[in-house]
Amino acid sequence: MEIHFLGGATTVTGSQFLLVTERARVLIDCGMFQGSPNEAVRNRVPLAYDPSTIDAILLTHAHLDHCGLIPHVVDAGFRGPIIATRGTCELAELVLLDSGRLQQEFAKREARWERKHPDKVAADDAKERADYDAAVHLSEHPETPVQLGTGRGSAEETEGRPVTPDAATIASAGVSEEVAAEDRPSSTETSAPRSPSVASTTSPAAAAAPNENPEEALRSQPAEVQLDLDEPLYTEREAKAAILQFRPIEYDTELEVAPGIHARFLDAGHILGSAIIRVSVVEREGGPERTIVFSGDLGRPGTPIIRDPTVLTDADYVLVESTYGGREHEPEDEAIRILAETVRLVAQAKGVLLVPSFAIGRTQEVVWQLDRLIDSGEIPLLPLYLDSPMASKASDIYRRHADYFDEQTAKLLREGDAPLDYPDQHETRLLPESQAIATAPRPYMIVASNGMLTGGRVVGHLRNLIGDPDATLLFVGYQGEGTLGAHLQAGAKVVRIDGQDREVRLKIRSISGFSAHADESELLDWLANFARGKQPGAAGYPRRVFLVHGDPEAQIAIEPKVRALGFETHIPHWREAVTLD
Repeated sequence: MEIHFLGGATTVTGSQFLLVTERARVLIDCGMFQGSPNEAVRNRVPLAYDPSTIDAILLTHAHLDHCGLIPHVVDAGFRGPIIATRGTCELAELVLLDSGRLQQEFAKREARWERKHPDKVAADDAKERADYDAAVHLSEHPETPVQLGTGRGSAEETEGRPVTPDAATIASAGVSEEVAAEDRPSSTETSAPRSPSVASTTSPAAAAAPNENPEEALRSQPAEVQLDLDEPLYTEREAKAAILQFRPIEYDTELEVAPGIHARFLDAGHILGSAIIRVSVVEREGGPERTIVFSGDLGRPGTPIIRDPTVLTDADYVLVESTYGGREHEPEDEAIRILAETVRLVAQAKGVLLVPSFAIGRTQEVVWQLDRLIDSGEIPLLPLYLDSPMASKASDIYRRHADYFDEQTAKLLREGDAPLDYPDQHETRLLPESQAIATAPRPYMIVASNGMLTGGRVVGHLRNLIGDPDATLLFVGYQGEGTLGAHLQAGAKVVRIDGQDREVRLKIRSISGFSAHADESELLDWLANFARGKQPGAAGYPRRVFLVHGDPEAQIAIEPKVRALGFETHIPHWREAVTLD
């Protein structure tokens, strides 16, 4: 029995784990790499498996970095079931259709740029291809250092490109709210090629060993199909086709998903429908059973709307996320205090509060907290513009799944409250409605996607408010290194928007207590349950804990603390295969 770590390995994104036995092959998650160039380019590397040989895909939740590659894998030949909770199936449909649509739009923008800059196309394509070939080389030699993400040229070479995410990264409103995204001046500075529909050979010129002559390697390269590196990874039509293979499952229901492999989905407390997946494996008829727990993204105990992460006590192997290794969130009470204080200050100044927020999970929690603050009389009733079509659709899905809610939210519903609806809430689904917010009477609040200012309608609002001292920008989530959000959070006085330097005059505040990810102490508390009352070697005591879904710094920080709990640990690298006894 083996696990192949095909994503989420020394990275936060691209979650994908292939479980291989003598009788079956099952994928747990099938996510997109997002963020910096050396991650996003990996989406285009040829798959590490033949999709037609995969028996099933098990999906932990609907964020793009966990589900975003599914249409690509289906289009490449996967015909099995995609199993997830009902809530995840509905949210993933929303996310994947949006992703396919955005990729088509970005590809059209790239084509327009090439028509306007024909003199730069050849050099641009060559740099794209160099990054792609380097990523392929890294996939085939995971422990060999290869510098990625350097394929794009200087600012002069990319001048005039549209300020949008690239089709490989997709800064959709539905991406994981903890994903770092690069602050880049163009849609294609990190764009990565569409995976070839036919087998292609890695370019030896790009993947050559340090002492190898790249010219000789280039001359020895066999003939291959020329790839169009600017196509979408998949289209909206391909996303629609993939959705037909979704099969919903209820929490805490065991299902045989492939010969000898049973799965049980347990509430992860991250977003609606999110799951920890407990997989029981019998390698061969009459053999011993092994249990593997895939944490997915773990939520935080005590957060509103959905239930707390399920406590598990027995496993042979555990794959646990480590996004917040080495970091602690501020207490929830402090986060709510800062939110209330900020709303009051905006009201006094007759200003505008702008809250960048991801559409799935974070937006619903912010609205929930604002509604509670109104009920308790701690903030004045300011108009709230919920400016994200995806967030509005996601909230509709949340409302349909009240059986997933925690007792506090369920009690509010029983009492006739509407905890996912702020009393003076205005949903702006059309772009003209979004643009009209700028002329609304002040004071008011805007919650808009996306959460790190890397794209979406929130950028338009920031453009209007960046120089307004009566406006406040409130961050309620992690700002990835290099993003516009991170620069503003760090105190930048001047930022570039639409190619122009803009002085920052609006106020900036931050809250970390609304994260949907468990922090370090919460991760350790969850893991400690596997050791409680047992000694190493005892039944149900994990033989090894794999740290996944984390940047190297976070994993280095948390690993010794996991070892201190008594567990053997391993930090897998990308495309590493590990044999489980």
